[in-house]
Formats: sequence, C-alpha cells, structure tokens
Amino acid sequence: MAKKETIEALTKALEGGKKRNFPESVDIAINIKDVDLSIPKNRIDAEILLPKGRGKDVKIAIFGSGELAVQAKKVADTVIEPDMLEEISGDKKEARKMVRTHEFFIAEAPLMPTIGKKMGIFLGPKGKMPRPIPPQADPAPMVKTLKNTVRVRSKDRRTFHTVIGSREMSIEDLAENLEAVMKRVESSLERGSFNIQSVYVKSSMGPAVQVR
Repeated sequence: MAKKETIEALTKALEGGKKRNFPESVDIAINIKDVDLSIPKNRIDAEILLPKGRGKDVKIAIFGSGELAVQAKKVADTVIEPDMLEEISGDKKEARKMVRTHEFFIAEAPLMPTIGKKMGIFLGPKGKMPRPIPPQADPAPMVKTLKNTVRVRSKDRRTFHTVIGSREMSIEDLAENLEAVMKRVESSLERGSFNIQSVYVKSSMGPAVQVR
C-alpha cells in the first residue's frame, strides 16, 4: 500500500494544476546528496517496469530481418530492416529524429555490431542502445514490457527526472509507480534512502509538490 504522504502529494499536485487539452504525463524529480557523481559507477542508470504502467503509449522501434521483421510489424511502431540502416545513419537529422521519437529500441542479435557501428553515435548518448533478441523469437512480450518501462538516468547531475504515469491514471496507481521507482533508485545508492535529499512530483504543466 502506498504511503499516506505519497498519496497526499500526488493529490495536491494534480488538483493544483489546470487540466490541459493534451495527455499530461506525471513526473518526479529526485535530488540526491552525498554521492560523487563524477565517478561513473555511482550514477543511476536503470530501467524500471512500472507496476501500473505508463498510462499512455510510447513508441518502440525494432531492427530486424526475415521472420523477426514480419512479427515486429504486428507489435512495433517502426521496423528497420538491414537495407534501411545505411540510409538512416547517413541522414543525421533523420537519425536523431528517430532516436528522439522512440522510447526504446530492440534489435535482432546478429545485427547488433552493425547497429553499433552505424547508429551508435545517435543511440549511445541517449542511453537507447537496442536490447538484443534472437532472430526466431517473438518480440511481442519484450515490446509489451518496454511499453510499461521508464528509464532513470542521473548522469553526473544530482537532480534527475522520470515519468511515473499520466494524469488520467488514479492517484493510487501513480503512487504505486512512484514507490516502485524510489525503491529501485534507493537500491542503487550506497546509503539508500539516506542519499535522497528530496523528491518532488508534478504534472507536465502543473506545480511541483514535495513528496519528501
């Protein structure tokens, strides 16, 4: 069960902002302390499956050929076959747009070296290198999981953000997602919750409210 203060902060954040004419996300900002983020191993870099989902769809792209490409067209938003790689990687504007508009990438395992060579400069800095999948595997389960997953990356900053759902979700579901994210973040810190300075929650256009 979600903590009382989590429920109260989410309620205040969502009641304090006007409803917009677009699907707003609900985000948290996490501030950490007493962690030397100049050391890469101390940085947060995690993918977290939200127990109640993201509340809205995100785009998934799959690099694949043959049977995998056929299966991918049933579940992915974009399918990139090998003969398209050269064209996409040669157009920097198009490559950056693809990386920006897709949340996660999946790739047929044998294509990973080529993808790294052609698209690594676009995918790597965004933390979006593809998850490998065997050529004969059904990509549907992985796509379903990634559709409900968020990425949390601190890089070298003490304050970082991630999505915990959408405004259309219930307060209780958002609270459960928030606590799942915090549990994972705390498990990545040497002193756990003692390395958390503060946590704020807000909708896309609403006020920030402190959770703790």
